[in-house]
Amino acid sequence: MSTEGSSVVTERPLVTPQAEPPVVALTGVSVVYRVPSEHIRNFKEFAIRWLKRKIAYDEFWALRDVSLEVRRREVLGIIGANGAGKSTLLKVIARVQQPTFGRVQVRGRVAPLLELGAGFDPELTGRENVYFNGALLGFRLTQVAERFDRIVDFAGIREFIDRPMRTYSSGMAVRLGFAIATDTQPDILILDEVLAVGDADFHKKSSERIRELRDKSEAVILVSHNLVSIQEMCQRVAWLDHGRVRAIGPADEVVAQYKKFVGA
Repeated sequence: MSTEGSSVVTERPLVTPQAEPPVVALTGVSVVYRVPSEHIRNFKEFAIRWLKRKIAYDEFWALRDVSLEVRRREVLGIIGANGAGKSTLLKVIARVQQPTFGRVQVRGRVAPLLELGAGFDPELTGRENVYFNGALLGFRLTQVAERFDRIVDFAGIREFIDRPMRTYSSGMAVRLGFAIATDTQPDILILDEVLAVGDADFHKKSSERIRELRDKSEAVILVSHNLVSIQEMCQRVAWLDHGRVRAIGPADEVVAQYKKFVGA
């Protein structure tokens, strides 16, 4: 694979004829947005310009020609500066967003935790949101009831479980979201900046749970600015830079390259 820049980790092919196929495979994936090149003050002005075909657009490439694979029993880390395309990449893998170009293959059930409080209704209580999210994940009422106490205890929010979600801090919301997402035994778990929120106890519990998922042949894709956690949990790391894969390889090597690049 060719990448930009001189700091590139090369590695042997991920799949051999005898090897198990990857659970995630992206080939030449690009996501392009059309953005108006001029500031448009309101919808009326936009409609008039659109009817007169006077709107000029610029192209913004959130991802450009991304190719990577994720194996079973692997935790793949994604690092890069803000705006590098990390969250867009996770949304493409989670099938939340379609790529403009390229091919995405995902084998297995995906449990994405992409944003703090994603999928929660702020007017519902924590209890109601557990059941609501369980239904979205395809579980029957009885199945959610079986998991309920385990989810709440892991999140550590039992005293708040019957309060509206709008009263929860971002840390409480992400703990509950993480507990729900990781109790489903997904084939592929996608986490976006989960480890950046929460106290030391939650960080320890979430790290242990990720390791348990990895040991049970689950694949985990983890985005985090916490490079120490990335090195501790991930076998391999992909470094995104302006939508491109700048390097991919062993965690320690790629993180060292990234730190040198940013002057850390």
